[in-house]
Amino acid sequence: MKTSRVWLSLLIGAGLSGSAAAQLNGCPLNSPAGQIHHIIYIQFDNLHFERDNPNVPSDLEQMPHLLAFLTGQGTLFANHHTPLISHTADDILTSLTGVYPDRHGQAVANSYVTFNVNFPASNKFWDSFPSSFTYWTDQVNTASDPVPNMIDAQGMNAPAPWVPFTRFGCNVGAVSIADMEIENTSSDIVKVFGAGSPETTDANKAADFEGIAIHCAANDPLCSTANNGKPDLLPDEPNGYTGFNGLFGHKYVAPVIAPGGLNDLLGNPITGFPGFGGISPAQALAYDEAMLKNNVPILFTYISDAHDCHAGIPGDPADCPAGTFGSGEAGYVAQLKVYDQAFGQFFNDLANMGIDQSNTLFIVSADEQDHMVAGPASPADCDGVNIPCTYTLASGPNAGQRSVGEIEVDLPALYAVEFPSLVPDPTVASNNFDFHFDMAPAMYFNGYGTAAPGSSLLRQFEQATAQLTATNPITGNTDVLTKYMVDRVGLKALHMITADPNRTPNFVMFSNPDYYYQEAFSKSCSTAAQRESPACLAVQGSSYAWNHGGVAPEIVTTWVGFVGPGVKHRGIDWNTWSDHVDIRPTMLLLSGLQDDYASDGRVLTEGLRSDALPWTIRDWPFTDLAAAYKQINAPVGEFGMDTLSVSTKALESNSANDATYNSLESSLGSLTAERDALAGQISAALNGAEFGGKPITLRDAVGLLVRADLLELKMDLLVDRARLAR
Repeated sequence: MKTSRVWLSLLIGAGLSGSAAAQLNGCPLNSPAGQIHHIIYIQFDNLHFERDNPNVPSDLEQMPHLLAFLTGQGTLFANHHTPLISHTADDILTSLTGVYPDRHGQAVANSYVTFNVNFPASNKFWDSFPSSFTYWTDQVNTASDPVPNMIDAQGMNAPAPWVPFTRFGCNVGAVSIADMEIENTSSDIVKVFGAGSPETTDANKAADFEGIAIHCAANDPLCSTANNGKPDLLPDEPNGYTGFNGLFGHKYVAPVIAPGGLNDLLGNPITGFPGFGGISPAQALAYDEAMLKNNVPILFTYISDAHDCHAGIPGDPADCPAGTFGSGEAGYVAQLKVYDQAFGQFFNDLANMGIDQSNTLFIVSADEQDHMVAGPASPADCDGVNIPCTYTLASGPNAGQRSVGEIEVDLPALYAVEFPSLVPDPTVASNNFDFHFDMAPAMYFNGYGTAAPGSSLLRQFEQATAQLTATNPITGNTDVLTKYMVDRVGLKALHMITADPNRTPNFVMFSNPDYYYQEAFSKSCSTAAQRESPACLAVQGSSYAWNHGGVAPEIVTTWVGFVGPGVKHRGIDWNTWSDHVDIRPTMLLLSGLQDDYASDGRVLTEGLRSDALPWTIRDWPFTDLAAAYKQINAPVGEFGMDTLSVSTKALESNSANDATYNSLESSLGSLTAERDALAGQISAALNGAEFGGKPITLRDAVGLLVRADLLELKMDLLVDRARLAR
């Protein structure tokens, strides 16, 4: 066996050149027949497979090189889903770890509210807003909340996604992907390079040190001290992690992967990290190519969205004067054409390096999709590609204005107008409550950080939130703003309560997807009389038009494609229900590796060849049990969506002695406990079959499936009871 692997490496390596061939010997993954020698994982920000305008081809349809590769050479799962709250950090981190946010810590993203535990409750600085985007081992705040930002269910630093690969001898590259490289120029640089180091006074910190990293296998010379390698410290990693180094930042990575200088795939020089918000395929994939050529065979890469106007990418500035496009606008179409050009060049370059679907696993996904906020497109038959779309309001109070942009609500001012007894003065509202600015605002109450659901002030706010309305500046209609609400009982069912109680919201409002909530967005809304003007309470913004965070189907439904050894050529799979936690176990099984923990996902066997699978998961009962597991455990599966319905009815109710609220909350809590126990048993059975060689017996499968059906029946009855309650 050992001899055959050496000969196989030599034979495949004959088609590669230089260090690309050498890496096969250093990273011999235990994949089916030893065929996978590289993994290229790419996650887009908000790139859409579904159409936002039925006449306009979707983002992926306008990127035929990528779409044809995924559907012609592999399987694209189109019935794929996000966790909640659906945002870039939560979605990417869920994909990278294979666990829901209650086990990685980022349920409210891309930042969150945390109670400052070392301040008295009466202090006006009772909360703060840390970012979800930090280096993997950062704390929330050393002074006020000294726990890991990435926190697991036991309160420890969550396991890092590169560890199984580096332990096995494979170097891992990170290009702009969440939390795998330096994310800020203050605490992260001090953490990695040390206080007082030259890097802390570098004049170009962001370009030199953010966004790019290589995590090396033990004792690999690529990350040597001579190359400015630093210890890759993971003090909480299960089973320990010592003797590993990393390279951090373009300044130290570029010289070892591109000694002569690095150009993007369009020929433009890259002299520093381009930035998280605007990194294009031509730039991100250039880093990938250079790493692949220089002994970095495992890559995790992020690429920015195509619907915002990015500097340096062709497009008519007149089409995005405020920085964002509507579906089918000329600049949007032009950017997608450049994105596609980069992928065409990337696949061609890889083929010339001997890297293709015969020896490489490609995984491509999008963190989430979005809801476009805009008026009607003009002309009505525009398709973007042949007939550009424009967006101008023809009538109403804002006639003649460009209608691309989310509707921004001053939430404290809206409460003050519609419920003045709760918020008599929105300018000091934050002394009593605060919230995370979002389409799905998470609400936090001063002094109620650890209070049980049902507290009087919370109940008043929950009941009021259910009744909030605003005048839509696009349509002129009066919209009810709240679609769903969940407090901590529902949040637990949705895997949104972490091991850090200081970041747990009191409740979350999932809104009408046209709206986004913040405060004091207009100085002209400073007086009480001005705040009562509809124009002060809800205005159409101009900088953002693509809302996510809520539970609209176009947001929480996204896609993932697999290509490579062991993957079926199925084209588009519209049927298999999956979500982000399923990506990692599928990737690891195909790689012959596994984590030190059980994921919350399942291997997507529907897209894999039988010869790539252990016999224990090739057919029924694994597939049926896995499908049932998703519906009871995934945040936007059947149980999760029913949770939203029941919780909303409970929170908006106003019955005598709060009887409806108490009854529904009690029943939902009991069903969640039953679900957790059942999901744990199913997960153990699936994981044992996937990675432990333990078959699922017919008796066990039938018993678990019957219990899953009974659980759903109980939840259906609770939904019916909630629907009839007052």
